[in-house]
Amino acid sequence: MRCPFCAHDNSQVKDSRPTEDNTAIRRRRQCEGCGARFTTFERVQLREITVVKSGDKREPFDRSKIEQSVALACRKRGVAQERLDQLVSGIQRQVETLGDGEVSAKQIGEMVMDGLRQLDSVAYIRFASVYRDFSEAKDFEDFASAVQDAAKQ
Repeated sequence: MRCPFCAHDNSQVKDSRPTEDNTAIRRRRQCEGCGARFTTFERVQLREITVVKSGDKREPFDRSKIEQSVALACRKRGVAQERLDQLVSGIQRQVETLGDGEVSAKQIGEMVMDGLRQLDSVAYIRFASVYRDFSEAKDFEDFASAVQDAAKQ
């Protein structure tokens, strides 16, 4: 593993343990060149997934993009980081087990929406405002009332 501080090619693993949700292994490493310590995470990747975006643009699946959007939607909401990690890991597993090497960005967006709806209603509305491209306050009102109506049922 290359050191992020001095770019030395070798590092020594000092500690390994599973993450809280058991979807990755956290490794604490020490660079053999400069002695700096850093952490890496090792995750299972079942297959290479390509995301098909609008206009048929294709790019490799990137878990960190989902992590960033979910974290932004849940910012200042008091949702535990462990729950966010579980949500992102669940979405990644769904994507990898779809059985196809390609998945549409729309499918991933809907998976995130479903997960956030169960996790936190405000985060759900925040994500929806960007994902569904709300352009005026009426869009928020309509969506929020639909969320309220669904919660009452």
